[in-house]
Amino acid sequence: MSNTYAYYTLDNGLRIVIEVMPDVPSAAVGFLARTGSRDETPELAGVSHFLEHMMFKGTQRRNWRQINVAFDAMGSTYNAFTSHDRTFYFGWVARENLDRQIELLADMMRSALPAEEFTMEKNVILEEIAMSKDRIESVAVDLLLEKVYPGHALSWPILGYETTVGGMERDRMYEYFQRRYAPDNLVLIVAGNVDPEEVRRMAEQHCGQWPPAGVNGARQAPTFHPGQDRVQMDRFQQQIVAIACPAVPGTHELAETASAVATILGGENSRFFWNICQTGISPRAGAFHYDWQDCGLMIVWGMCDPDNADRLLAAIDEESRRIVSQPVEDHEVARVKNKRRTSLAAEGEAPYHRLTQIMDDVDYRGKARTVEERLAEVDAVTPATIHRYFEQYPIHEGGHLISVGPRDWPRS
Repeated sequence: MSNTYAYYTLDNGLRIVIEVMPDVPSAAVGFLARTGSRDETPELAGVSHFLEHMMFKGTQRRNWRQINVAFDAMGSTYNAFTSHDRTFYFGWVARENLDRQIELLADMMRSALPAEEFTMEKNVILEEIAMSKDRIESVAVDLLLEKVYPGHALSWPILGYETTVGGMERDRMYEYFQRRYAPDNLVLIVAGNVDPEEVRRMAEQHCGQWPPAGVNGARQAPTFHPGQDRVQMDRFQQQIVAIACPAVPGTHELAETASAVATILGGENSRFFWNICQTGISPRAGAFHYDWQDCGLMIVWGMCDPDNADRLLAAIDEESRRIVSQPVEDHEVARVKNKRRTSLAAEGEAPYHRLTQIMDDVDYRGKARTVEERLAEVDAVTPATIHRYFEQYPIHEGGHLISVGPRDWPRS
């Protein structure tokens, strides 16, 4: 690919990262706010996600209806999301609408957080929290993070709690917003058929007057706590069994290997699929690598009839021990790498997907990786790197087991 990259920083600290994709007719634009639930205080748990909703509710120039109409008028594919460590707002448009898209997103970054919308949106968030408690998978993930990282900001849900969201005041949110959405804690990312200097001028015009805040972005890595916990919930019909173990962070040289491990063990046509799901032990079982900049988790899990929990745990343990103790076969590695190559190649052709890849790289690594660099990391995964991963991060011991469902299991 003949893509090129440009990096700028405005006088107020706003960073700009641009990937020029000359062979596409579109452009994707995003504002990365380097803030998420792990940057919250306990009493403000959930403020980052609540704030994401409020950013669509009005500015000094537009009300919520005008914001939505403006996106649609330029044909934008747009959205936003909040995670533990970032919030991202983005839109994908035809090349000729680039300036309009940057201006609209920039206007949203100076939200007025209108008081008349605050209570209504709070009720929306409270409904989301209630709905998450009706999903056993969400309950299990929340419990797992709460127990493996007790007392750390990664331990509370991104949505927050009924008490913290319900008691949140608009002025406290506005203080958080002014501090965390300052230009020196934001990154403007653009990918597509664009001229870097033109993008820089647009950014200067729409964002150059924002005052910096001197944000301190230092974060403390959590300490992993092994153990065992259970929550009995009679309203569910199934039992979830999950085990978390420490894993590499997203910036580690073995991060791609960790992803391959999770896919071999618990992805499509994986060992879990053939030896747990297809044998009738569990209708759903899997593994995934949960990673941040400074820490990571490897989570193996399954869902089953409550009476089958012992059998499911034994099967998960058996597969985890086998992949650690016996060499992974070449054909397994090749299958996973081929799927990963196809995915990266397809995503590399669309500014929309490149935008989120660049966002991840810039946030965690400071600069973007090219598609070729990402593919080279996939090519470097071998049975030997998987063996090296397990030498440093075994998944058959020292983990934290949790159980959620109608059965009070396991008993200590």
